[in-house]
Formats: sequence, C-alpha cells, structure tokens
Amino acid sequence: MDEDQRHALGQVGIWTMAFDGQPVGRVREAAAEIEELGYGAIWFGESFGRDTASQAWLLLSATQRITVASGIAHIAFRDPIAMATMTRALGEAFPGRYLLGLGGHRVDDTIHTLDGYPLPASGRAVSSMASYLAAMDAVPVHGPSPRPAPRRVLAALGPKMLSLAAERTWGAHPYFVPVEHTRRAREIMGSAAFLGVEQAVVLDSDADRAREVATAHVGAYGSMAAHHAANIRRLGFDETDIAGPSRRLVDAIVAHGDAQVIQDRVRQHFDAGADHVCVQILTADPATLPDREWRELAPVLRGLAPMS
Repeated sequence: MDEDQRHALGQVGIWTMAFDGQPVGRVREAAAEIEELGYGAIWFGESFGRDTASQAWLLLSATQRITVASGIAHIAFRDPIAMATMTRALGEAFPGRYLLGLGGHRVDDTIHTLDGYPLPASGRAVSSMASYLAAMDAVPVHGPSPRPAPRRVLAALGPKMLSLAAERTWGAHPYFVPVEHTRRAREIMGSAAFLGVEQAVVLDSDADRAREVATAHVGAYGSMAAHHAANIRRLGFDETDIAGPSRRLVDAIVAHGDAQVIQDRVRQHFDAGADHVCVQILTADPATLPDREWRELAPVLRGLAPMS
C-alpha cells in the first residue's frame, strides 16, 4: 500500500447516507465542518438520492483537503465506461482526494428491487466484479490522465471478494461487520492491502434508547440484504440471531453508549488490522444530519488515532 496515500486518507472518517435528504447548501456546510473537525475522510452511500458522481463533486468542491470516498458506487447503476470516465474526471479535478469504492451485491442469480424498482441481475458477484474492473481498465483514454490515478476499493465481505480486492484494487471497504471480520479480512488480504472498515455507532448515554436505534439498524440489514446475512453466518451467528436480531448480534455490529464505548470499538478495529475506520452515526431520525455527534466524537477519536 502507498503509505502517502493512506496517510492522506487519515485513520478516522465519517460515513453517512444522510446527505441525500439535505439541500445542496446544507451538504456543503456539513462537509466543510467535518473537514474542520479533523476527520480524514467523508464516505457516502448511493441509493436513489444524488448519484455518486454528483455527490462526490459536491463534497469535494465544498472542501479543500479531505478525502471523499464513495462507499459504495453501485456497478448495477452504470456501465464501466461511465464509471471509468467519471472517476478520471474527479481525479483530474481533485488530485489525490477521490477514492472510488465499488460494490453491487445485487449482481447474483435473482432480480432485486430497491423501493420497488427492479435492478436486474448480471451474474455471480465475484466474477461480475472482476469483469467490471477489467472493463473499466480497458476504457480508452481520450483526455488528460489524472495524477495520481484515483484509488479503488471493493465492498468486500466474503473471502473471494476480499482476495479480489487485494489482488485487483487498493483494498477493501467492509460494511456492517463486527471486529472479528476485520481480523479475518486482514488475514485473507495480507498486510499490503488497504482495509477501511465502516463502524455503526449510537452516541447516547440512555441505554434503552441507544439499543432501540441500534436494533432497528441491524434488523433492517439482516432482513433485507442476503449478502450481509450470509456474512454474519460465516462469523458464527445463526438464524435466531438474524431473525431477532439478537442482542449478541446488535452489540457486535453497533457500538452504542457514550464516547468511551465508541472509542474502544474503533480501537478494537485498529488492533484487528484496520487501516481506517469510518464511523456511521445512527440516530432516531436518519434524515437529520448528526452534527452534534460529529462534533462530540471528533476530539475523542483524535485522541485515539492521528487525523489528517
């Protein structure tokens, strides 16, 4: 792994889906504050809000030095030509600051839907991703080549996708995983690959309220996303854990409580082999930006690991 690039990313970042529900001006203000707070990266998901290119450009243009990372850009949403040319444009306009996270768990044997919208299958996940990467690499260059070339990571969970991430990209961006997954991922990928882990947290000293928010988050993913369910089964959880979801599973996936609890969980990921942890703050109202929590956690996480 290029140590200069890893350092530029920082060790602790923010992961959020909440930008989609906010007007452009509010997103710009929030991104600038996240950078000012000292976080090293802003990760954002992609659904049916702003497309990944527009959201990345918005966040990059609102900031000066922070890394902006797609977590992830869906390969089911655009063909390799569009993804490759988009990435080149962002890399040229904002040198060294854009990280392309690729995923698309909807590429398997079935037709999936998102809010009732059909997303067609295109093959098995690992072979589809390998073919997609090859197709991106083969897209002709008819314009300036960004220097440095934008980095790519994969939304990898299982051993085969983790191996592909280590072999064909900068590394992996696992989402919805416990610390044990981080340890296994590092063993599979080796020491050279980048490992940037998403960690969901609820910053709330009211134990019952925090657990309620955490349980809702885990229940939604466990029931809707087959690849996440398969991954937690590999980690020793069973159907009872998933159906509940069980307290054991909720506590493994979401760190909930005060700032010390969250700091401890992030440290555990580093001890297990993570290079970077992006914290997703969950609240009772997911449509609202968690500004207060971002501010409260910044000095706690700065004390744990140096930020850019």
